[in-house]
Amino acid sequence: MYRLIFDRLKAFIFGDAPTTDDETNNEKEENASKNADSIISDEIRTKWESEQRSLKTHVIESDADVVIEMRQACEQNQKDRQFYLGGVDISFVKGDNVNACAALVVVSFPDLEVVYEDYEMIKLTAPYVSGFLAFREVDFIVALYRKVQKNDPEHTPDVILVDGNGILHHRQFGLACHLGVILDIPCIGVAKKLCQVDGLEKDEAHLTRIKELTKGGDTFPLIGDSGRCLGMTLRSHDTSTNPIYVSTGHHISLESATWLVHQCCKYRVPEPVRLADVNSREYLRKNFKPDQVSDSTNGAIS
Repeated sequence: MYRLIFDRLKAFIFGDAPTTDDETNNEKEENASKNADSIISDEIRTKWESEQRSLKTHVIESDADVVIEMRQACEQNQKDRQFYLGGVDISFVKGDNVNACAALVVVSFPDLEVVYEDYEMIKLTAPYVSGFLAFREVDFIVALYRKVQKNDPEHTPDVILVDGNGILHHRQFGLACHLGVILDIPCIGVAKKLCQVDGLEKDEAHLTRIKELTKGGDTFPLIGDSGRCLGMTLRSHDTSTNPIYVSTGHHISLESATWLVHQCCKYRVPEPVRLADVNSREYLRKNFKPDQVSDSTNGAIS
């Protein structure tokens, strides 16, 4: 019991989750209906897939100018140019699939000091369905981005790190791609759990390769049966044995995405995303009252 308490405390502070199957399940999946696939109609599914295919044609997997400038500034130790990274996440009320908190935390780079943060209580209108996370979350994240863009333009993020996937996805168009294309800014997908697509599996071979990552910064590519490299497995910190999975979202190469994520890791999860996660859960604890719930049961979408 004490071990379980320690593991949960460690996960909360450092973002380094325990290794049991139950603990590594994505929080979004745990709070969603187990039968989510069956509660959207074929019409909605077809519509969402069509939108993903259309937006996917706009994904750019090369570095935007600001990413190139960021890398050059770090390599040359230049201090005259300030950059900002945003981390976004949505935290859920336990046992409630409607009420949640959307978070945006902006940090300076490379110092990783918080310069802006915003948290909003939201009501989700779509269920969690594997492969369609963006249709549940992206509008709320876009709203937070537009808000900082309007109210504090100086701290508008140059790059956004997403708690989710980019091209490491069923249709190679995850939340980080969706958000990046809509906002037309560099986005990176950072996931704690392997998205098992295109023949990628968390099998013995994968676990063996993870054990071969001996220090922070060690990586190996995620190459699917199609032959395409969909992402990178990254041991993000010397003290973290569980890797994270980095994938291109938009306007950034996989090499630069992996480099930038590693630069942001004080612990397992990069600081912008870790802080958005931890702080949004604390915001929920302080601000959400159970009597705010009117009906937290997701009905069928037709």
